[in-house]
Amino acid sequence: MSDGHSLVIHILDKEYRVACPPGEQDNLLRAARYLDNQMREVRQANVIGLERIAIMAALNMSHELLEAREQLGDDSGNDERIQGLLSRLDNEIRAFEEGHGETSVKP
Repeated sequence: MSDGHSLVIHILDKEYRVACPPGEQDNLLRAARYLDNQMREVRQANVIGLERIAIMAALNMSHELLEAREQLGDDSGNDERIQGLLSRLDNEIRAFEEGHGETSVKP
């Protein structure tokens, strides 16, 4: 990594080193724990295969996000941002599946 700021996270018993801006370590660790918990819940529901587990967890989390935004009434003008987040999520899932030890996470 060029900036030297990285963090090791664990998801489904696998270790990943990810880029992390200074001051965002706690948020990234909290997000990684949440993702790990979500993926474990999906796996406990007898979903087989890492890709399917990741997709179902991402779908569940996206649904939670959209419901929260609806409750806040904050859904206007966010289509581009949501598409960007979904695209980044797709890239992270691909990197996760390919087993590259390092991905980039930006808040």
